[in-house]
Amino acid sequence: MKSLSALVLVAILSSSASAFVPGSPTKQVKAFASTTSAKRSAAPFKDGSMKPATALALSSSGGAKKAVAAAEPEPEKSSLLETLQIGTYFALWYLFNIGYNIYNKQALNVLDYPWTIATIQMATGIAYFVPVWLLKIRKAPKLSVSDLKTLFPIALCHTGVHVGAVIALGAGAVSFAHIVKASEPVVTCALNALFLGEVLPLPVYLTLLPIIGGVAIASMKELSFTFLALASAMLSNVSSSARGVLSKKTMSGKQIGENLDAQNLYAVLTAMATVILIPFMLATEGTSFFSAFKGLVAAGDFTNKSLAMLLALGGATYYAYNEVAFLALGKVNPVTHAVGNTIKRVVIIVASVVAFKTPMSTGSIIGSSIAIFGTLLYSLAMNASKSKK
Repeated sequence: MKSLSALVLVAILSSSASAFVPGSPTKQVKAFASTTSAKRSAAPFKDGSMKPATALALSSSGGAKKAVAAAEPEPEKSSLLETLQIGTYFALWYLFNIGYNIYNKQALNVLDYPWTIATIQMATGIAYFVPVWLLKIRKAPKLSVSDLKTLFPIALCHTGVHVGAVIALGAGAVSFAHIVKASEPVVTCALNALFLGEVLPLPVYLTLLPIIGGVAIASMKELSFTFLALASAMLSNVSSSARGVLSKKTMSGKQIGENLDAQNLYAVLTAMATVILIPFMLATEGTSFFSAFKGLVAAGDFTNKSLAMLLALGGATYYAYNEVAFLALGKVNPVTHAVGNTIKRVVIIVASVVAFKTPMSTGSIIGSSIAIFGTLLYSLAMNASKSKK
């Protein structure tokens, strides 16, 4: 835990030093974009104006994995240093993501309070970005009541993405939750067609077939299958896709406050989601979490410090992997992005199976492999269709 805590601190300091330097707008401006982007957008924020690339903002789980650079190109750096930097960002992105899934599952195994744990994890991010704003490492956003009303539906979806994933991870195996979440492109295509009238080329729709088939096979053969895990993971998928649709409909070309770059947008949504989660947490689980916490400590299974550290690390790694993802994905082209996302999901599934000794049937392995390969084909097909426009 101490080594991962140190890495969290390193990531925070490195992101602050490289991506959020005051007075360097071309470096600190990052925009969210969906995997449908074929090229990097050169549409920096001006006075909080939300450009189309940013309006595609939050169409992925955790909100950060579809970020691309929106800054003007810098002078060419040493290829070796650039490669090392990208490699470091990806390694930290994967490491924090694995750490989050492990810490989260460990906490849920001993404290079956997913709404409370999701709230704690969401609130942990506030302990990072508020000091960053107060110390002027990054300019704080300025939002009106009207701006907050515009962002509220997106924040509500952001809440659903996280709490759905946490409940799914608690109700079943980590590997199964990620297999189901691989089906997000199917939901995204359906909602985009329904609410935005977006019709995609046939090859894109064909890539959905292995995703649907793979998830179906994995679900039928999953040894730890529960309907709660399946439904919660799908809630996360629907919320993520709806978040992307709402971002396009409400934020495209619209001026939203000031200093609302991609990282600040994610921070604001995190704060709003925390406020949304608190009443739901109290309504569903009350304050019994604290009694359970004390019970575990009294039984000698944990100390106050070790159990609090487990919960804190879950929240810290959750926010850290999203922050580092901005830096990693802003350095690569869409194809590398698609491959990186696919490898990340495989790495998480393998790491969780090893960490928790979760058995996977042959059918589950085959189904998950087909589904994950389908998500890669979908991303590549989307990039190809966009490059033709």
